[in-house]
Amino acid sequence: MDYKDQLRKVLSSETIKTRVCELGEQISKDYEGRPLVIIGILNGAFIFMADLIRHIKNPLQIDFVRLASYGSQAKSSGHISFTKDIEIDIKDKDVLVVEDIVDTGYTLKYLKEVLNLHNPASIRICCLIDKKERRKVSVEVDYVGFDIPSGFLVGYGLDFNENYRGLPGVYHLNPVYKPEGFMPSDR
Repeated sequence: MDYKDQLRKVLSSETIKTRVCELGEQISKDYEGRPLVIIGILNGAFIFMADLIRHIKNPLQIDFVRLASYGSQAKSSGHISFTKDIEIDIKDKDVLVVEDIVDTGYTLKYLKEVLNLHNPASIRICCLIDKKERRKVSVEVDYVGFDIPSGFLVGYGLDFNENYRGLPGVYHLNPVYKPEGFMPSDR
């Protein structure tokens, strides 16, 4: 990690904590009396998901998926494959997918189609950050932490070359070193 990279705070840890609590309360209310399977998308969503489930009052099970999108660093090719699949049986269960950022929509559209093959009772999506202006495919996000329209974001699980995930807030990153294909508006 190059510590000369420029970071500008977008969301403080306090702001995130407050919003995650609100999301947990809303999800608890919407699923009142019903168990829930929460599926996190690795690696970016793990911190958000860990904090979120602490605020959900319903009985729940958790699992994770990891997906790979093949293409250049600058844009997704739209070809997605699993590198880690779910292990919990979701047939006839309510499922909540937790994602860090929704931008093009390719990953979530694909994941939702695959999860629907398991015949869950329902599938909803919760994301920390929504970037609607970058959508390439239609994906409905049911629970949104924050709408942030532009900039490459790091912190609170979000990374740049596997760095910055541990920052307690969310920051716009302007890296000193820009690998080939890097575009500051990618996230």
